[in-house]
Amino acid sequence: MLKQEDFSPVTLADRDFFEHHYTLYPQTHSDNTFTNMVCWNHIAQYRYAYINGNVILASTIAGVTRFRPPIGPRDPELMKDLIRFAIEIGDNTPLVLIDPETARWIKEIDSSLTLVPDRNHFEYVYLASDLAELPGKNYLKIRSQLNKFRKNCPNTIEPITAENRKDVMEFLVKWCEWKGCENDLVLAHEKEAVFFAIEHFTELPLRGLMIRVNSQVAAISLFERLNKDTALVHFEKGLPDCEGIYKAINRETAALLAGEVTYINRESDLGVHGLRDAKIRYHPHHMVEVCSLKSDPEMNKTLDLLGNVL
Repeated sequence: MLKQEDFSPVTLADRDFFEHHYTLYPQTHSDNTFTNMVCWNHIAQYRYAYINGNVILASTIAGVTRFRPPIGPRDPELMKDLIRFAIEIGDNTPLVLIDPETARWIKEIDSSLTLVPDRNHFEYVYLASDLAELPGKNYLKIRSQLNKFRKNCPNTIEPITAENRKDVMEFLVKWCEWKGCENDLVLAHEKEAVFFAIEHFTELPLRGLMIRVNSQVAAISLFERLNKDTALVHFEKGLPDCEGIYKAINRETAALLAGEVTYINRESDLGVHGLRDAKIRYHPHHMVEVCSLKSDPEMNKTLDLLGNVL
């Protein structure tokens, strides 16, 4: 039976392990990626267990622990054990980021379990060619803003490397001063995550792009290959000095990736109204849908039943 001692912290030293496992079981959601876990470890305290060829991920935020479904070969007994364990030590949402196929499998295991869509964590996936070319009337306004940027802000594009990483750090300091990271807990956590990504850029499977305006870094993006046909953009930051800078870094990143992948995952909106509107305006090709296991008074019965069969 699963226990707390089965789980170990996710660290930079685990990169090879996760890369090998995800080669066997490719991921579609950003939260499970190694980069995401180590960059956000300061707030989410990611841990993992490796059991019967499956990886089980857990995160603990503000004292609340939640689990992800096993990543590996289907093992009904392991899933039952995980559900029991998650209900036992978690809150009213003990199991999260359940993809539709796994959700159907869970319902086959126990039809009484309550699974609900988690819209705030649906991820937006776009055709790389759409983001690169901005075709047709759907992107008319975006093209106009991009042209205005190009006209008013002469710029150069370059990859992020170990050699220009110091410039990126200086840019991030300016970005945080503008956004007021020190006075916003969410932004403060994001600041720590993106700084970690840059500080450990060569240790992570990351690539990056920057836009310079008047020789100064004005925008950056950090991304990686998520699976065989999809790239994942982890971070995208820009300064307000040039209108349209976010449109520009989005387009330049897509132009670079369009020759390598079919799709670009730009993560979720976390329920933030303005962010949701911005992501919808780019017309996603599809969403990475997920749901969560919800506990209720009947869960105690489920817990007892699962305990009896294990």
